[in-house]
Amino acid sequence: MVNLIKEIRIHGRGGQGNVTAGEFLAEAAFIDGLFAQAFPMFGSERHGAPVTAYVRISDKPIRKRSQIYEPDYLIVQDPSLFRGEDVLQGLKSGGLIVINSSLKPEDFDIPYDYRVVTIPATEIAIEILGKPIINTIMVGAFAGSSGEISRNSLEKAVLKRYPGKLGEKEVEALRKAYEWAEVNK
Repeated sequence: MVNLIKEIRIHGRGGQGNVTAGEFLAEAAFIDGLFAQAFPMFGSERHGAPVTAYVRISDKPIRKRSQIYEPDYLIVQDPSLFRGEDVLQGLKSGGLIVINSSLKPEDFDIPYDYRVVTIPATEIAIEILGKPIINTIMVGAFAGSSGEISRNSLEKAVLKRYPGKLGEKEVEALRKAYEWAEVNK
């Protein structure tokens, strides 16, 4: 039987919770009964600097330990990164890109062979959380548009990290993003 590994690369800036987003996805994959890895790559470690996080998900143990050069999926927490680096580099043909933006997918200059889902994550975060913390919203949108992670497992991963009222608010935002992505995929 073939070991099917799905690879996710998360692009954002320091302070946006890129590493935590990757950890949520990996934890949710474990809850779903899969194997997973989540790890970051930092450049200059300062608030606002580009940060990339990586996640691998598989139905078999994962032996690979390298960065992800040819992802199946991209999560872009800050669309301004499209202007400064080649965010799409290595993305497999037919790959899914989930972008934090109130713009429409066609407003981005992205080749036709990729699926693009945009979600106004910052606006949702301000509405529900009262501040622009978007990582749970982005992983919710990823789960809803990709089908790789169950919403239930993602909610459990978020509540494990953020119990109480904060966790409840984060799950509310995650659910809204998941449903948004299901409708707009």
